[in-house]
Amino acid sequence: MGFSNRATSPIKTFARHLLLAATLSVALFACKEPEPTSSVKPVNWKERFIELNESDSLVTGSTYLSVYSQIYSRSESRTHDLTSTISMRNTSLTDSIYMLKADYYNTHGELLRTYFKNPIFISPMETIEIVIDEVDNEGGTGANFIFDWAVRDETHKPLFEAVMISTSGQQGISFTTQGVSIE
Repeated sequence: MGFSNRATSPIKTFARHLLLAATLSVALFACKEPEPTSSVKPVNWKERFIELNESDSLVTGSTYLSVYSQIYSRSESRTHDLTSTISMRNTSLTDSIYMLKADYYNTHGELLRTYFKNPIFISPMETIEIVIDEVDNEGGTGANFIFDWAVRDETHKPLFEAVMISTSGQQGISFTTQGVSIE
């Protein structure tokens, strides 16, 4: 039996082209850098902007919240990245509260980002969240937020909490922090 010089069948040619196209598609998408994703829809801060009047007689304050983008694991030279959920909570049943600013700082005290520059409202019993994705480790092991806020006299102060979580294989870690008033 010898080799035949017959032309390749159209089905085999199509299959080769299809395989080549699939291989090129995978190669092209593999070269693209993955984008950070969040399971929580980002808040559209502009929809929450509110204009406050001096005549509103609001009580103002500031709160510090520690947040961990990373924690040390096994040694000082190895870190573990975390997803952080930062909650701004209105505990009032009747009054809105107003967030004036939310600044995010890294371990070295450098301002990384300001989430909104105009006052926003949080409705009674509402919670607004900021999510810092696991791949965003800019904050480092000592990240933190400073929140400036305003409430009507006799209204509960806002509550600030952070939940940090990560999983790897079948192991998971999670912990929480609560804001501290720095008035």
